[in-house]
Amino acid sequence: MARMKFLCDADRCIECNACVTACKNEHDVPWGINRRRVVTLNDGKPGERSVSMACMHCTDAPCASVCPVNCFFTTADGVVLHSKDLCIGCGYCFYACPFGAPQYPRVGNFGSRGKMDKCTFCAGGPEQDMSEVEYAKYGRNRIAEGKLPLCAEMCSTKALLAGDGEIIATIYKERVAKRGYGTGAWGWKTAYRETVQT
Repeated sequence: MARMKFLCDADRCIECNACVTACKNEHDVPWGINRRRVVTLNDGKPGERSVSMACMHCTDAPCASVCPVNCFFTTADGVVLHSKDLCIGCGYCFYACPFGAPQYPRVGNFGSRGKMDKCTFCAGGPEQDMSEVEYAKYGRNRIAEGKLPLCAEMCSTKALLAGDGEIIATIYKERVAKRGYGTGAWGWKTAYRETVQT
């Protein structure tokens, strides 16, 4: 089975936030939670880069390593999901994640911030695929429908890629060969413990 991955090509991202809007609308994400966000580095200076950030569904997910109730699990295709029924809102995953993916509906102390929410790669949760319960907790399950995450599909410059990691790496290699350099594969090595061989 394919290993699903995200890649944000920082050389193509134009900070339009279409990925953020698509995610919020597709999954009815509550106010105050952003499963995906666009961060601009060196804003207004030479070398400015924008990257679309969310859960990268890491190979060895640090969030899962620190969870005291083991609410995280990895699907057969490498998507890191969690159970909101098991989550106690401790916040350990938030501190462990290098991408700042875990989000909470409220600010507060241990357990008072509510159930953690994060990007699901549009793959729902542990409930039955495409059920009302799954949608209410995790949003639409586009993977079960045979589709890719909407954030990547809505990216007008195709800076944000999602899908089979081998296909994504091939697309990126072709871009690097065409433009002559390859600095834009943001987050790939941190999340997947490998580099895109160019």
